[in-house]
Amino acid sequence: MIGSARTLWVLALTLWLGAYARDRADAWIDATRLPPLVIATSVEVRDHQGALLRAYTVADGRWRLGLGLDQVDPLFIRLLLAYEDNRFYDHAGVDPWALLRAAGQAALNGHVISGGSTLTMQVARLLEESGTGHVAAKLRQIRLALALERRLSKQQILNLYLLLAPYGGNVEGLRAATLAYFGKEPRRLTPAEAALLVAIPQSPETRRPDRFVGRATDARDRVLARAVAQGLIDGATAAAARAEVVPGRRHDFPRLAPHLADRARAADPSAQVLNLTIDGGLQRALQTLAADVVRGEGARLQVAIVVADHRSGRILASVGSAAFQADARQGYIDMTTAVRSPGSTLKPLIYGLAFDEGLAHPETLIDDVPSDFGGYRPQNFDRRFHGSLRLREALQLSLNIPAVALTDALGPARLLQAMDKAGMVARLPAGQPGLAIGLGGIGVTLTDMVQLYAAIARGGVSLPLTYVENAEHAPGSRVLSEVAAWEVGDILAGLAPPPGAPQNRLAYKTGTSYGHRDAWAIGFDGSHVVGVWMGRPDGSPVPGAFGADLAAPVLFQAFARIAPSLTPRPPPPAATLLVPNARLPPPLQHFRSREAAFAAAPDAPAVSFPPDGSEVELLPAGLMVRVAGGTAPFTWLVNGAPVASSLTDRETLLPQLSPGFVTLSVIDARGRSARSSIRLR
Repeated sequence: MIGSARTLWVLALTLWLGAYARDRADAWIDATRLPPLVIATSVEVRDHQGALLRAYTVADGRWRLGLGLDQVDPLFIRLLLAYEDNRFYDHAGVDPWALLRAAGQAALNGHVISGGSTLTMQVARLLEESGTGHVAAKLRQIRLALALERRLSKQQILNLYLLLAPYGGNVEGLRAATLAYFGKEPRRLTPAEAALLVAIPQSPETRRPDRFVGRATDARDRVLARAVAQGLIDGATAAAARAEVVPGRRHDFPRLAPHLADRARAADPSAQVLNLTIDGGLQRALQTLAADVVRGEGARLQVAIVVADHRSGRILASVGSAAFQADARQGYIDMTTAVRSPGSTLKPLIYGLAFDEGLAHPETLIDDVPSDFGGYRPQNFDRRFHGSLRLREALQLSLNIPAVALTDALGPARLLQAMDKAGMVARLPAGQPGLAIGLGGIGVTLTDMVQLYAAIARGGVSLPLTYVENAEHAPGSRVLSEVAAWEVGDILAGLAPPPGAPQNRLAYKTGTSYGHRDAWAIGFDGSHVVGVWMGRPDGSPVPGAFGADLAAPVLFQAFARIAPSLTPRPPPPAATLLVPNARLPPPLQHFRSREAAFAAAPDAPAVSFPPDGSEVELLPAGLMVRVAGGTAPFTWLVNGAPVASSLTDRETLLPQLSPGFVTLSVIDARGRSARSSIRLR
């Protein structure tokens, strides 16, 4: 009885001491102060399909990119656990058997043969950046590992390892390693790649493939041998993996659309991931093109390219310079947003506005002769005069005097108003805007010019260009009528391509600013609009540089990289007047000056009904209009488009009108005109 009682007391004491020790251990683990578990990762800029365009190092200059377990090749996870911690899912942070094995091997061999650290203990060490050779550090890792297992799931612990594992230099985490050593994401890895990535973190500085390719190869092969021994891969697979060459250099991290990426990050500095509308493949191709076209062209010549889908307003590629670096070309400057003189690239807008105002038609004759516009005497680029020619030819030849004559008839303010509707921010010289703005005497950006041409390509309606994925669009504004926009595009499609370029009727226009400082080429098909600028960022002249010679070939090469062939442009709108000059209404057969078109005379025509500013009910049969004064026959226009001509009666019915704001114009036989802006309801 006494012996039994003593045994019970000993057992009870043992249980009590065990429970006490357990409770103290639990309290000790629960009292563990954890380091921050939210790991800073690189800000990422991605293309419209989620592919990485550019990443930024974290605050301490390390590459550490966000990664989830579902983004990792399962083979890597299997090799990692088999080599580092094959009881990972069974222990509570510390594997006693592994510790005993490591201690026994060290005692028998006099040095460390294998480590006893679990993956959780390695995560603990990486979180605190503690060493591995001190007893105190090892005890701290054990305590922290036990605490981590209580707070986190196995998947969360494994994910921390994938983020923090060192891979040499400033490369940290699996995703940064695959990009640095293989130039790809970790979603699909070969057995050789997966084994190398398992081996490097054990001794990251001595197994860096870019510095110690032999040591890296040996370490990789040991991982492959372990994988065969544990049945993860077969011998043939391992043999093929061992034959795979270990990369001996690091790949550069992606740096696509770097200027645009910087702009996006500055606009949203708190975002961890920035999704852009950029097409990564097209961006890469155009960056290569940009580097190629300036090679051998002098150390200071620079190029910028913008590509957009004009149907949606999405920017698909934005090349701010030939190389994102501090060189003689000043490659860090984003020339897609630099303010430059547009040269002749504003002329299509001038012509379109003239068509809309009823001042001219593509087949209208205009005089290219020495002219004086209130003291302003423009010259053509070649210093020659071409006499009377069609407006179509004048635009294709990019003649200056006809463009100034049209600007004079419209008024510079009308041109500026249209640029504003197109979403452009024009930088004007000091003083009142003059006629020179039509020839490039104004500051614009390449992106704004692409937006203008996108509006022309879209049938005259502007739509703000955007580079942010899923951005909300402001409603577009009408810059030109659908007819005028099509007529401008048809004229530009008749421009001869550069030598060697395909005869594909790309609608495009070139421009050269004063002093050969800027060379431009902007064009569009039925889907895309592309703008090219070439010059020097500091604004100094480039002797002999012309848009047609320098920028136009790049424009055609850019379109060739978008698609093998152009997307057809739409057919002419139903209201388009497709007739030769001889069949135009008499007032449109030959362009007249501003004075002839608008000067009021005692017998000048006037719209007597409906009066200007009135609101009129639209009858089923149409709208009755009446002209007073003037000389028959009369031509009536609605929103710039002729609807009735050769009329001898002063009163007529205009059918097929729609409710809304309408501008009526009447032109008499002597070319005099009158207008009335009304609202139909």
